[in-house]
Amino acid sequence: MLLGKKGMKTDSPIFVRIFKEESELEIWKIRDDGRYYHFKTYPICTWSGDLGPKIVQGDKQAPEGFYQIRKSQMNPNSSFHLAFNIGYPNAYDKAHGRTGSALMVHGKCKSAGCYAMTDALIEEIYALAREQYANGQESFPVHAYPFRMTEANMARYKGHQWFAFWQSLKEGYDAFETTRQVPTVTVCEKRYHVNVKPAQSTPVKIEPDARCPKFERLPVEPFTPVAAEQHAEVQVKAAGQKMRSFAAAHPPTTQPSATVSAGGGILSGLTNGSSSQANPASFGFSNQN
Repeated sequence: MLLGKKGMKTDSPIFVRIFKEESELEIWKIRDDGRYYHFKTYPICTWSGDLGPKIVQGDKQAPEGFYQIRKSQMNPNSSFHLAFNIGYPNAYDKAHGRTGSALMVHGKCKSAGCYAMTDALIEEIYALAREQYANGQESFPVHAYPFRMTEANMARYKGHQWFAFWQSLKEGYDAFETTRQVPTVTVCEKRYHVNVKPAQSTPVKIEPDARCPKFERLPVEPFTPVAAEQHAEVQVKAAGQKMRSFAAAHPPTTQPSATVSAGGGILSGLTNGSSSQANPASFGFSNQN
């Protein structure tokens, strides 16, 4: 029903954004105009570590950066109910010598370097991913941020050891906020480069730890909403447990309360927002990660 109200197709591509400090995971879906629209925000039940990227195996840090999720990274037989592998380490992480594996978004509300949801919410998220694969999509992007990268939040962390890294992430955040289209991300000179392409017409191989070719910026087409084309643009938040609302370095003075409103299952195999004992095979993939 919510997909219909928002003018979205069940099997259209999805885009995921994760925000550590806010403990929130957003799902965006593309509509016929080629732009992404907010579908729902899900509370992350818990995540481990602190603000900042994952560096080494065993540091129990949840990753930050730009990732792609292919069908082979989906695991319906996870010991954490359902899971998908974020894809850490990506090309950027490898260029910096970072180590670790099996970093997931999963259920069970337990984390040692992952983003953990309640079982009911990971079912809904997983099903949305399953349906877009069924329509032939090869992958979906996940952008994992330390916090919502507004100018005010960046100013709060100006002296942080990871500030320079976060500035490169902010390029991707700002590009999506401006265009409502997922930006291209290239890695060279051990840095993320957003919405660029090689200036030369002949093919060029780009290596994450090598010098960048001369780039030119891709044209930016800002998103201008057309009133008649908007459908239920209210920011819907799923009901669910949130055990952690802020990074360890900035603990809350009071216990966070769960965000409530408009929860519930939306696709076959879901459980109307309650924790379930669903058969993982019903979620469509048989591989294990």
